[in-house]
Amino acid sequence: MSGGRIAAIEPYHAGDAAEIVDLGDTALLPGLVDTHVHVNEPGRTEWEGFATATRAAAAGGVTTIVDMPLNSLPPTVDAGALEVKRAAAAGQCHVDTGFWGGAIPGNAGELAALYEAGVFGFKAFLVDSGVPEFPPLSPAQLGAALSAVDALFVVHAEDPAAIAPAAASPHYADFVASRPPSAETGAVGTVVAAARETGRRLHVLHLSAAAALPAIAGTPNVTVETCPTTSR
Repeated sequence: MSGGRIAAIEPYHAGDAAEIVDLGDTALLPGLVDTHVHVNEPGRTEWEGFATATRAAAAGGVTTIVDMPLNSLPPTVDAGALEVKRAAAAGQCHVDTGFWGGAIPGNAGELAALYEAGVFGFKAFLVDSGVPEFPPLSPAQLGAALSAVDALFVVHAEDPAAIAPAAASPHYADFVASRPPSAETGAVGTVVAAARETGRRLHVLHLSAAAALPAIAGTPNVTVETCPTTSR
């Protein structure tokens, strides 16, 4: 440790330290970075706000969050909205906090200025986001957004044409059945095509369909994530 940071990880008997502290069963770990957080403030703070979200993050060992652009009102789709969100967060954050920008229909001309204002990159949906003020992009609109700014885009990749209306059922299996693997493979194909055409970097969020992986593996500027809650 040096200056409150983990400076090196070395074998137990390597060298001499200025001080040796026996922590017993306690594990000393670096702070985690969560790049997919929906804080929802301003506008929907009853869902979550910066004070509670960042306090919970700190309690769980997360020392940096990057807030998604949707669910807040206004959504973070231009530089003015970013300033509104920063003002809402001021004085409330218990951990380091950054922001994603949003790519929606009609705002391609705003993306460069928003990136210059300090967002980490851009979130886009290819399917209904669940909130009306953050509509999805068509394949052509995704291409226009990518061409507008050289930044990382993180994409919720599902094909709306392949999604069946979810049954009015409380059962998780019924919801899963409404979103077949083909909904993801088709949308990932759209992402891969856009990446190859523009040369931009794209990241596919919370993938659940293994059949989409070969296309991603063959495209160096496309990355992907998954997690237990979205795996089939």
